[in-house]
Amino acid sequence: MVSSSAARRLASVLITAVSCAYTAITLVYFRQGAYYGLLAVASMAAVVATHHVNMRAGLRGARPPLFPATLVLQAVATYLPDLLLPGGMSALTAPMLAGSVLVLLPLGRGGALVGLMMLSEGTRMWWGLGAAHVTFFYVATIATTGAMIYALVRFVRVTVELEQARAELAEAAVLKERLRISRDLHDGLGRSLTAIALKGDLAGRLIERDPGAARTEVGELVQVAREAAQDVRHVARGYRELSLAGEVDRAVALLESSGVGVQANLVDVRLPRRSEEALAWAVREGVTNVLRHSRATTCTITTSLHGGAVRLEVANDGAPPSPAPVPGAAGDGPTGPAERMAQAGGGLTAQAERTAQVERTAQVERAAQVERAAQAGGGLTGLAERAAQAGGSCTSTLTGEGGFLLAVEVAT
Repeated sequence: MVSSSAARRLASVLITAVSCAYTAITLVYFRQGAYYGLLAVASMAAVVATHHVNMRAGLRGARPPLFPATLVLQAVATYLPDLLLPGGMSALTAPMLAGSVLVLLPLGRGGALVGLMMLSEGTRMWWGLGAAHVTFFYVATIATTGAMIYALVRFVRVTVELEQARAELAEAAVLKERLRISRDLHDGLGRSLTAIALKGDLAGRLIERDPGAARTEVGELVQVAREAAQDVRHVARGYRELSLAGEVDRAVALLESSGVGVQANLVDVRLPRRSEEALAWAVREGVTNVLRHSRATTCTITTSLHGGAVRLEVANDGAPPSPAPVPGAAGDGPTGPAERMAQAGGGLTAQAERTAQVERTAQVERAAQVERAAQAGGGLTGLAERAAQAGGSCTSTLTGEGGFLLAVEVAT
């Protein structure tokens, strides 16, 4: 594609060539005497100077600082010599004036003025020469030269506008890619990093009293870390094709290993790629919130058909609205994924039990606040954007008894 600077140079060369050609023709007036020759050259110089000022501004997509004075001066320099030179001179200068008129005035008004110039020149030439073919030639020259100059200026302006549009599109693409990377890192790595933190905490608790179980947890931690590294590579390559069924299977395995009971029920329906990816990301974000922000003991992942849409619901029983457990009381159940994972690996030592009780009390006190933060978090904002791109919507709400429901609908 031609650059705007190249287009401007080309237009300037062609317009200058036209001016030089008409200027050269004025030399014929020297055949009628030096006085008429000098007068014709001086008149053409005035026309070319004002034409240059007008065209220079037109190529920038603007008007001259003294507009409309420069256009009026060019018109005066065009038609005044008709009163001073034998046979007139506007047949040579009117074509350049036509170009300035079309460039600097609205096209409708400019076209009307050019038509009036053609009528005036045709009448003058007909009565002066009486030759139809010569009259037609000079009248047609006004239209063709004016149209050529206008087309050259528009060519330059369109080229500039295209360059600006390409720059804006490139900037928009960069911003879009930044948003994609930010959103994918949050949605994709959130779950993996949460799982790494939970398994690392569990391994630390088990390393002294059950080294075998600790080694198992460390092995699983390494596997999750590798999956996280793979997610980073996928984000860097822009590869985001996910499978809803595969994401649900991974979510079930992760939640069960964290001590959360899971029930998954997916309706058998074929979804467009964008819709399936939106639901897969929703499962990932929902599970991340369960592990990071809730004290859930159960979680359900279901999909259902509603007309022309598929609805995904990720629900958990969250946290009780008020601090129920009492430190040291018998019968207290596990309050978080990390603690449930530790209990699954064997009985807690007395020190670990005291630490867990303190942690449980702090978690209960923060439960409502954490759920509200999760509801308004950036991850849910990203899910809403993905759902909207798939022709659906995303909602999240606290339910009775401290539960939390994430619902995403997408088009089928």
